[in-house]
Amino acid sequence: MNESDVILVTGGAGFIGSHACKALAAAGFRPVVFDNLSMGHRHAVKWGPLVVGDVGDAEALRRVFGDYSIAGVLHFAASAYVGESVGVPLRYYRNNVATTMTLLEVMVEAGVPPLVFSSSCATYGTPTEVPIPVSHEQRPINPYGWTKLMGEQMIRDAGHAHGLRSVILRYFNAAGADPDGDLCEEHDPETHLIPLAIDAALGRRPPLRIFGTDYPTPDGTCIRDYIHVSDLADAHVAALRELLGGGASRIRNLGTGRGHSVREVVEAVGRAAGMPVPTEIHPRRAGDPAELAAVSDSGTPSGFRFPDLQGIVDTAVRSRGGKG
Repeated sequence: MNESDVILVTGGAGFIGSHACKALAAAGFRPVVFDNLSMGHRHAVKWGPLVVGDVGDAEALRRVFGDYSIAGVLHFAASAYVGESVGVPLRYYRNNVATTMTLLEVMVEAGVPPLVFSSSCATYGTPTEVPIPVSHEQRPINPYGWTKLMGEQMIRDAGHAHGLRSVILRYFNAAGADPDGDLCEEHDPETHLIPLAIDAALGRRPPLRIFGTDYPTPDGTCIRDYIHVSDLADAHVAALRELLGGGASRIRNLGTGRGHSVREVVEAVGRAAGMPVPTEIHPRRAGDPAELAAVSDSGTPSGFRFPDLQGIVDTAVRSRGGKG
């Protein structure tokens, strides 16, 4: 492995991708961002060149592989709103499945560099056991989850046929923000709980809507496993190093192994912001599992920089102009 290796980062102008670029640069790699900027932000590309293009454009990808000696690929580019995927499923199959197929085809032509793939716990569907082991049956309940599962299958098949080595990372809930203040979470529309709660506390949005308080959980609200985005980024670098060092393909969960309820998140945001989060109670949303948490294969929470919910929330509040 050469620490000046050039790494192609698709979707590197987005939330997780930009944090991964910072982690790559800190580890001595040179990230080259390939992003169509439909959801990402030009100003988030700070640690290497930006090539504006769509992953579904094979010729544009070929030019990148021709212009740079690509040693590895981190593939983040995707549409990622579960609810939206139900309403416009074909857009999700095109943006997530067809484009991944194009990327894999170009990678095979270019000599099959190793790949780290951004997958999701949405591939598990409604779990039959929690925490969820990586061996759990995958039964998606929405188009987004299916697109990620199809991406995983294509990658495995490319491994068997073409020798592609990969690490597939199934995320739980990415949260927080760069602790140095270089990056923050910028989604439009914003659908993630923590930034919505922060903006509600700071008076920038209406009261936070809590969907369901009658789940079979200790306080009646949904439980999710939150992992800091910087810890996610570090996990991508570690996976890449494994592959560049000759490591075999593998699949991992990325979570802390501990779930937190919506009410716990609201309380943590209130503490960090120094003011309560106004809330409204709404009925459950269809398809929301009561609890999702990982049997984490990325290391124990003690190995993370931000192992606890409050630390994650504090960085997010600071990044949005609150106390933190």
